[in-house]
Amino acid sequence: MEYLRITTIDDPLFRQLHNLMKTVFPQEEVLKFDLWKEPLEDPAIRVFVALHENEVVGATEYRFYPNLNIAMTDFTIVGVAGLGIGRFLSQNRQRDLDNLAYQNGKELFGMFAEIYNPYVLDHNINHFGGVQTMNPYVRREVLSHLGYKRLDFPYIHPSWQNDGEAVEGLDLCFMPKQDKINEIPSALIVEFLSTYYQVLSEKPNRWLEMIENLKHTKIIQLLPL
Repeated sequence: MEYLRITTIDDPLFRQLHNLMKTVFPQEEVLKFDLWKEPLEDPAIRVFVALHENEVVGATEYRFYPNLNIAMTDFTIVGVAGLGIGRFLSQNRQRDLDNLAYQNGKELFGMFAEIYNPYVLDHNINHFGGVQTMNPYVRREVLSHLGYKRLDFPYIHPSWQNDGEAVEGLDLCFMPKQDKINEIPSALIVEFLSTYYQVLSEKPNRWLEMIENLKHTKIIQLLPL
């Protein structure tokens, strides 16, 4: 299996990847094909696929923020069971991020991720392409095993359709590099979210209110998933 970076929508592998995303994620979670041009060319956004026998069987997108010394996992897709794709992607991603942090003269502080909460999204659990490894219950438990913890505040995010709609049913989570960490500064969350979603011009009022509430809090607890 190969771990290959995609940097242009003209890469034939990106068409396979985009089709895979549309198979496993709800429509409002998938950026339109042409709108991927700039993100893929952005050196801060790292999109890698797992290629097995010339087929994209998995993928991960993540970002490293050197000024904050944190990362964000945008998505991880395991498209085929029984190949060890999840571990393959996780290990290669962590090695890449550790190297980026090392080049920045630091040890990575941790990584954010938006994680589906199937206990409030029961009507959507069959909308993941029939791939059992992408079932939200399975994914949530796997991410818990990796070390992700839930940030203790009500979370919503702007739709990637840039239509100003608020998307619910996810928790914002954080995986600290040091497992003993059980809280992080609210200011870090605010700066991260403001940077991460700056590409979207239409943000729902509820999201803006969430950000304002975080600004009036100092610390957010990390809770078990």
